[in-house]
Parts: sequence; structure tokens; C-alpha cells
Amino acid sequence: MISEEQFQKELSLIIANAIREDVGDGDHSSLACIPATAMGKAKLLVKDEGVLAGVAFAQQVFEYVDPQLKVEVLLPDGTLVKHGDIAFYVEGSSQSILKAERLVLNAMQRMSAIATKTRYYVSLLEGTGTKILDTRKTTPGIRALEKWAVKIGGGENHRFALYDMIMLKDNHIDFAGGITKAIQKTQQYLKEQNKDLKIIVEARNLDEVEEILQSKGVYRILLDNFNYADTRKAVQRIGEQCLTESSGGITEDTIRKYAECGVDYISSGALTHSVYNMDLSLKAV
Repeated sequence: MISEEQFQKELSLIIANAIREDVGDGDHSSLACIPATAMGKAKLLVKDEGVLAGVAFAQQVFEYVDPQLKVEVLLPDGTLVKHGDIAFYVEGSSQSILKAERLVLNAMQRMSAIATKTRYYVSLLEGTGTKILDTRKTTPGIRALEKWAVKIGGGENHRFALYDMIMLKDNHIDFAGGITKAIQKTQQYLKEQNKDLKIIVEARNLDEVEEILQSKGVYRILLDNFNYADTRKAVQRIGEQCLTESSGGITEDTIRKYAECGVDYISSGALTHSVYNMDLSLKAV
């Protein structure tokens, strides 16, 4: 994953772009009927059940919009919440609160949904030793928020983007002329560019697992669309030579069976691309 510094830069870009997109040359609804000197207070009301996420991000949004806004956090990220809970209070300029409202809600509703789904998947893997990973199947422009939510839910992040890890999938392998050539070319490239990036290689069958194992320096083998029997065979064959990951159409109904095959990780795009927003509201008090 990327550094904390780079992650914070991503968050800053998300906030600046979202406010630009939503506010434009001004929140004219508020400017028209609320005096600039008006002060107010609002609460973040939970109207659903699940894992709360995005509180820390909301604090950053309020800080960006108006450093004078004061936030009193009652429920931090990762809290199991129910209908009627109050996550935080925000107090200060009424115009500033309203300017930040939609970005705060949009982000928190989606992040909470992702954290909730991740927590559920983590519970399905309990006791197996297998960890759940997210993917790059994220909403364009807000990947940092969605991957943050996965962490809040108890999952782990795969690579952040194309630049922080090497992942040789089927198309890379086919275009490069085969698994061995792809790995050799990659290792040579990393040496020439003086880059230290982990290498993951996708295998489509047991023969490809065998070929990958002939090359040294592979960090993890991705077992893509393997059945249970072949997954067990692959895990046994790989042993301690590198880490293992299962992916490809794995659902909540099959995830534990794959974990019981002994893989180190299971990756699921569903954590971020198939969720329903948690119902949250920002209400004046």
C-alpha cells in the first residue's frame, strides 16, 4: 500500500474536488436565507444498523470547509451502530455546516456500507486464518475512502493502484509471451528502474502454478477461478514458497469453503462494488 503521506494527499484531493463540484461559486440556497453570522449545531443521526465509518473523514471535511467548526465525536469509526444512535455533533457557522453536509453524508453512507459488508465477510472467515482483501474495483475518484472503509471493517487492502505493486494477470502473461517471460521481464524492469515492488502472479490452473514456482522472487500466487479441489492441491504444492490468494466469483456462500482450503488471502471486489449505502442524516438541533 501507499505511504500515509500519499494517502493523506489522496484524501485532500477528494475533499477539494468534491467541494468544488458541489459548491461551485456558492451555496446559494444557504446564502439566500441564512445570515453569514448565524451559528448552529447539527447531529449525525444513524437510521440503520451496521459498522460506522467515515467519522474521521467528516472531521477533515469540516476542517477544510471551516476551521472554526467544532466537532464532538460520540461514536468513532468501527463502532457497531443501530437506529437512533448519534455519531457526532458539529457546531459553528450554519452556512459552513450546510456547505459540508452533502459530502459528509455521501462519504459516510458509502464508507459505512463497505465497512459493514467487510465486517460480515471477516466474520465468515473467523477461525480459518484467511484474510479478506479488497481490489481495484472501486468508485473512480474516491478509492482512498473505499479502501479506508475496508480497513475500518477489519479487512486488508490489496495494492492501492497500478503503481505500488506488480500484478501479472492473464493479459500481461499472454502479451509478454508466457509466465516465465513475464516474470523475468518484470524482475529486469524493477532492477533497471531501481524499484522495490512486490510481485503477484495469477495462475489459471495447476500447470501454471508449477511454472510460477520455477521462478524465484514471487510474493504471492493468485489462484483465479480455481475449484476447491485444485485450490487445496495448489496450496499444498506452494507450501511456504510464497503466499496464496483465491479470487474469482467468490461469494458469501463459498468464501469459507475457499478459506478452508488453506489460502492466506481471499480477494473480493464485492466489498466495494456491491453495497447499499447506510441510512444517515445530518439534522439541525
